[in-house]
Amino acid sequence: MTVALVLPLAALITFILMRGFGMSANLMSLGGLAIAIGMLVDAAVVVVENIVQRLATDPTAGKLPRLHTIYRAVREVAVPVTSGILIIITVFLPLLTLQDLEGKFFVPVALTIVFALAGSLVLSLTVIPVLASYLLREVKHEEPWLPRKLQALYEPALAWGLRRQRVVAAVAVAMLLLGGVIYTQVGKTFMPTMDEGDLIVGIEKLPSVSLEQSAALDLKIHRAIMQAVPEVHGIVARAGSDEIGLDPMGLNQTDTYLLLKPQGEWRMKSKEALMDEVRKVLDPMPGIKYSFTQPIEMRVSEMIIGVRGDLAVKIFGPELDKLNEYASQVEALLKTVPGNQDVYTVQNDGVQYLRVAVDRLQAGRLGLSVEEIQDALRTQIEGQRAGIVIEGNRRTPIVLRGSEAVRTSPAEFAATRITTRDGNTVPLTSVAKLERAEGPVKIDREMGSRYSVVIANVGGRDLVGFVEEAKALVTQKLPCPPDTASVGAVSSKTSNARQRG
Repeated sequence: MTVALVLPLAALITFILMRGFGMSANLMSLGGLAIAIGMLVDAAVVVVENIVQRLATDPTAGKLPRLHTIYRAVREVAVPVTSGILIIITVFLPLLTLQDLEGKFFVPVALTIVFALAGSLVLSLTVIPVLASYLLREVKHEEPWLPRKLQALYEPALAWGLRRQRVVAAVAVAMLLLGGVIYTQVGKTFMPTMDEGDLIVGIEKLPSVSLEQSAALDLKIHRAIMQAVPEVHGIVARAGSDEIGLDPMGLNQTDTYLLLKPQGEWRMKSKEALMDEVRKVLDPMPGIKYSFTQPIEMRVSEMIIGVRGDLAVKIFGPELDKLNEYASQVEALLKTVPGNQDVYTVQNDGVQYLRVAVDRLQAGRLGLSVEEIQDALRTQIEGQRAGIVIEGNRRTPIVLRGSEAVRTSPAEFAATRITTRDGNTVPLTSVAKLERAEGPVKIDREMGSRYSVVIANVGGRDLVGFVEEAKALVTQKLPCPPDTASVGAVSSKTSNARQRG
């Protein structure tokens, strides 16, 4: 009971320190406290055990006061107990140096563990001895059966080691060196992939696809997956952006949520094998690119690197055409690196635009400026706010704009009539030339620079090794063009970015 009292008291000290440092009680901080629970009693166990041993075998035969005997027992173990707890605390200190999102993940865990261990150490050297003086009245110190048996094995081994100290030291150094060699050969990753249960297949189609075509192709994909992969019992998909714009995507991008049956009903043993079955369905379908992720993993990747996938190679520069060309070459190189999966370049060109080239001379003859023509066309396409209708507490804006046919039909748009300053109207084709042109889906920017991105997943090997090998391959075989600002590889599961200028 004396030892158990350190648990609630250490938790109380932890919460006090958390409040003092402005930390909230969330999943990560409370998780750190849960991890530390098993270590909180270590110091108290050693202190109480030594107190019991001293009280049971008092060499002074009761000549010293009871509290003085307890004080001597605590003083004997104070240095080793403090050293042991400080060593454990030191193990968690490197986590406090983490930055960005990984710092937000693991700094609360490390701080909570440090608070709890420091509190347990202070309690074990102050409060626990006082409680022991009240609670430990009649003490008997007898070694249990298991410790006696282990002691019989330990004492000869200890004696042997003390007689051969050089041999023991040499073996320890050799094991340390062997561990260092093995460490260099082991794959590394910062955050391991967690199995969240369900899968998400991110499907990207041609940028010029319409909403109706995108929905029809998605339905075809869903039926093919449901028919070929019985482990999937349901599919929920979403194409384009939502109403509030928190997850901006094009009409050619679809998040397909695969709802899976319990793993006991699967034909295969692992989720990787299930993903291979889905790949067999998607590979023969033309005009699509895809990648696999999970719901939480997808959001974490978007927060860290801005895209979905284990690895993103971002090419920065001013010219979109050259960025897309260079991205295609990087994609081809990444597909040669062992362990690559679902490598593709985000489609950013191929959208059909209707370009209006204003004939300034003809427009000037009619008394029109380029700005007036632009405003007239903007009213037809986007609309112009004309006022507000107030009905009780409800406010309804009034917007004037052209018919739906003007926004969907190039012929109707070309027939749009522009009002001149004298009140007459002229067709748009009399003051401008309409041209079809291909352009980008969107222009992505990061830190004020345009960029194109290549996405890849990694399977069958460590992520850090894949990044290093891909970085060396791109550096060697694909020199950075002089008009391209930089090429960088970032990952959602490694703690830092690796760039070359």
